[in-house]
Amino acid sequence: MSILWGIILAIAACYLLFIFPTQWLKVEKVRHSLGLNIKILQISDMHIERLRIRPEQLRRVIQQERPDYLFLTGDYTKLEAYLPLLKRYLNVFQASGIPAFGVLGNHDYQQRKVSKLIKLLQQSGIHLLRNESVRLPGFELIGIDDYDSGKSRIGESFHGTNTGRPRIVITHDPNIVLEMRERFDYLMAGHLHGKQLNIPFFYRLRPMGKLPAMGIYKGLHRGPYGTYYISKGMGQTGVNARFLVRSEVTLHFL
Repeated sequence: MSILWGIILAIAACYLLFIFPTQWLKVEKVRHSLGLNIKILQISDMHIERLRIRPEQLRRVIQQERPDYLFLTGDYTKLEAYLPLLKRYLNVFQASGIPAFGVLGNHDYQQRKVSKLIKLLQQSGIHLLRNESVRLPGFELIGIDDYDSGKSRIGESFHGTNTGRPRIVITHDPNIVLEMRERFDYLMAGHLHGKQLNIPFFYRLRPMGKLPAMGIYKGLHRGPYGTYYISKGMGQTGVNARFLVRSEVTLHFL
């Protein structure tokens, strides 16, 4: 009997430590005043094929918080077979009536035909920004394509933007901030999952670029050209587990 209880406790501990954090969605709230008086919900790294957050959970967050914008910072899925499941989540965003903008991530570009994902996003009301900008009330929104995939065109993205207005950037891989020489007021990225498995020397075992090697892989930071935030993301990549890192969506008060 003691062996049986030991097995049960071990299974329960594994669930609480590695699986539960992928189901217990955290709404992270970040304040960085730009005088815009807007609220943005950032949703990053959905990885639909390894996502345990349900569409209904996101619907409740959107209904409770009523953000002014939805910003999606990449990595929806790398598997074309999961596009119908992704559509269920995109339907939640579209039904909210909130303007939604997005960029692509490195896993999105691993699809055999990324054009199918792009078409689905656009049909679902997501304004996809691929090295381009759009002028919104009070600020310029700049979408830079994925740095890790070699798709980023920084100069092209900023071309024609008004330097007299706040410039907000959305992109997937935050490592791009080390290459940027354009001033920005705020940047939102994901990609690093806040480690996903919060163990020492993780980024020695799995190199993810210069920023995490410097100890920068989540949260709010200030660089020489602007302030940037790295989301811990919603889904998982590799092993479908998190350790001491909860799934996250982020509310930015600007």
